[in-house]
Amino acid sequence: MTATLPTETDQTGSGRRAGRAGRAGRTRRSGRPGRFGRSGRSTATDAPPRPKAIAATALLWVFIIAFGFPVLWFVLSAFKPGGELFSYPLTLLPENWSVEGFAEAWSSYDFARYFGNTVIVALVTTVLTVLASAATGYALAKYDNKWLKVFFVCILATTMLPTEVILAPTFIVIRDLGMYDSLAGIIVPSVITATGIFMFRQFFITVPDDLVEAARIDGASEFGIFWRIMLPISRPIMLTLAIFSFQWRWNDYIWPLLVLNDPKQFTIQIALQSIVGAENVNWTVLLGASVISIIPLVLLYLVFQKYVNGADLNAGLKD
Repeated sequence: MTATLPTETDQTGSGRRAGRAGRAGRTRRSGRPGRFGRSGRSTATDAPPRPKAIAATALLWVFIIAFGFPVLWFVLSAFKPGGELFSYPLTLLPENWSVEGFAEAWSSYDFARYFGNTVIVALVTTVLTVLASAATGYALAKYDNKWLKVFFVCILATTMLPTEVILAPTFIVIRDLGMYDSLAGIIVPSVITATGIFMFRQFFITVPDDLVEAARIDGASEFGIFWRIMLPISRPIMLTLAIFSFQWRWNDYIWPLLVLNDPKQFTIQIALQSIVGAENVNWTVLLGASVISIIPLVLLYLVFQKYVNGADLNAGLKD
């Protein structure tokens, strides 16, 4: 038999067919869908909500209403005149809007002074608490010493004691140090918190040791490592603790009541208590003052809650 050699035209046609087959194979391997979608299946991703998701959402709305409605009633009642507060039937919205309670609370009761004292106490205590907790948490997380572990256990043990147990010894220390009846007597005992130290320690443990070792090789001092590296990457923890600390100090009542005796040094919570008389209560002033007292906390949350995000702990490290 005589073999027939392929002509140039046959070779060109075969090459074109092989090229189309190769491109089709690559398209299938790369996962790119064709004109009719991948393997002819529907590409719709919308799925009906599951019953569990609907039940969870409904439960959340129940909690929102249960906790939000009393707050809404409280805020709107602050704008009611005294005659509408206890009129029947009760109404949610004021019929005659009034801000007399706010004005009288701010002027007649020297509320501006109490507000300023509380701002000083809350801000100074918050800054010192964040710095002290961060430094202590860094030492407990990155230094390997037995006595540090014992110290950490002792710090955690303080959380098991009721606050009332340590009030008396703390008061004696503050009195002997000459801080009685001063704002410093409120600030100093509140700087160290076991909660803040625990938060920073747990966060710094998750930071790779390679980052610290690389900084030491580059000649950074221990303080420089803490101040320039560890503090910036712990910003979410700093802001979270700052929000909590500011809230704790702003709402603190028992300790300022024990330490402060001069009305000019009173904080806002003691001022609210002083509005309540022994026999009668000026409800319009009390409600107005109470609404004023919660405004800084609401603004603090609205401004800083978006910054409480996760940090990239592997920044600056190479694989």
